[in-house]
Amino acid sequence: MNKLAVNIAGVEFKNPVIAASGCYGFGMDYRDFYPVERLGGISLKGMTYEVRQGNPPPRIAETPAGMLNSVGLQNPGVKAFKSSYLPAVSKLDTVIIANIAGHDLDSYAAIAAELEDTPIDMLELNISCPNVKEGGAAFGTSCDIAAAVTRAVRQKTTKPLMVKLSPNVTDIVSIAKAVEAEGADAISLINTLLGMRIDRKTRRPILKNNVGGLSGPAVFPVAVRMVWQVAGAVSVPVVGMGGISTWEDAVEMMMAGASAVQIGAAMFRDPYCPVKVIEGLERYAEEERLSSIREIVGAVRPW
Repeated sequence: MNKLAVNIAGVEFKNPVIAASGCYGFGMDYRDFYPVERLGGISLKGMTYEVRQGNPPPRIAETPAGMLNSVGLQNPGVKAFKSSYLPAVSKLDTVIIANIAGHDLDSYAAIAAELEDTPIDMLELNISCPNVKEGGAAFGTSCDIAAAVTRAVRQKTTKPLMVKLSPNVTDIVSIAKAVEAEGADAISLINTLLGMRIDRKTRRPILKNNVGGLSGPAVFPVAVRMVWQVAGAVSVPVVGMGGISTWEDAVEMMMAGASAVQIGAAMFRDPYCPVKVIEGLERYAEEERLSSIREIVGAVRPW
């Protein structure tokens, strides 16, 4: 029996460890390190309907316990993805999640429709990217707008739909409930927190975009808190991310209510991080005599 198997919105994952969008390219970036099939799933690099060049450099900056990025959803567009990447991606023996973004409701709906007849297993609706001037996080900071974009995409796809939420809000629970009401089959969180660094010599922001998304261990406690809040308020599965770099982090996130986790920034420091987390979870399940890793989901006991 596979003790690490989990089910998210009807999709079977061999383990709960997913490579986060933007950190694993289109499924091939880490294949020289270990078999991609070792992962529970891959959330592909964020895609838009049209090609995007992203933001001008510099667009990466180091921070204490993390990093800032303002890459800006650079990608070849969904049609180029289908012709150039999908044939190879569809052969991978792991769950494939397409992370989709847009600048208005029509562009979100169009990319969902474009992927409907592909082997993609699940869509991750990105309404939380802080690094684009049109769309992005703007769709994830209002209940009404988040609901509207979820509804527009839900009407164009029969695939399981996971909505990725922004932490740059005051009430994450209300937004989670809004997207659930409009057909979200799962919710993933958190995306990056908005941050900034300044060059003391030039007196200019280090990032050409001025601000960027903060990821890494610095955001982990925020992510755990938000996952706990959302998991206690919705009935759909929650996928947790934000600063996870060890198996202990993954256990903590799952105890907060996450049915699975995504790992992103940690892979830039250690490409083997997801595999180490999987191996750690395997040992933990044996040591705790769990019949399934699902037993720890939401196991936290608040005071």
